[in-house]
Amino acid sequence: MTTIHATAIVDREANLGPDVEIGPYCIVGAGVTIGARTRLQSHVVLEGATQIGEDCVIHPFASLGAPPQSKGYRGEPTRLVVGDRNIIREHVTMHRGTATGRGVTTVGSDGFFMAGVHIGHDCIVGNDVTMANTATLGGHVVVEDCVGIGGLAAAHQFTRIGRHAFVGGMAGVNNDVIPFGNVWGNHAHLEGLNLVGLKRRGFSREVINTLRGAYRMLFAEEGTFQERLEDTAAAYAQSPEVMEIITFIRADANRPLTTPQRDV
Repeated sequence: MTTIHATAIVDREANLGPDVEIGPYCIVGAGVTIGARTRLQSHVVLEGATQIGEDCVIHPFASLGAPPQSKGYRGEPTRLVVGDRNIIREHVTMHRGTATGRGVTTVGSDGFFMAGVHIGHDCIVGNDVTMANTATLGGHVVVEDCVGIGGLAAAHQFTRIGRHAFVGGMAGVNNDVIPFGNVWGNHAHLEGLNLVGLKRRGFSREVINTLRGAYRMLFAEEGTFQERLEDTAAAYAQSPEVMEIITFIRADANRPLTTPQRDV
């Protein structure tokens, strides 16, 4: 049975699934849809055309579905879509899209968004993403599945972060991060592969060693990057993990790429 605390304000046009719990002093607007068994603890604000999936837990003072922080926004109807089983901690903000962008901000399922996280307009965030305290995504950022982002880190607008990558705490990410990459610093640079994450997720030693060999070839100092990219693709064509990196880079060749820091 759905329960709504006496102090909560829930618009009659909001769509609440079965067994939703809405705690004290929450505000739920007219365009909001909340999936089954999702819990709003207290002081949560959901507004605009916002869809929250099933079995989510949203902690106090989170604000989801507010208008985008864009000077070009003129009140157009845009959306926020959040998947299932997400843990959304205190003071998290996720904003709707813009009419000049995708029109929708999308967050996948099984994410863990710690206190103060911000997800800007038109972002695409995949499944099983962890963002530590006050990590920030500017508008139009793409974060693929199984990414970890450390506390106080920030990704610049339009940046792409590939699957299973890790962004270290306080990193400033201006350029795209390859799948399985491990980046640190301000501005961020590649420190190698996300070996800890790969081991935790059950990647075999053989796969990890293959990725390490491909990484060394791709970011060697000899030749041009394009030559190394083609050589790596040819040498590791039978590795789906390496080819995921190659495909990621080729998908938007005009985007700058986060690379290792060279000794000077």
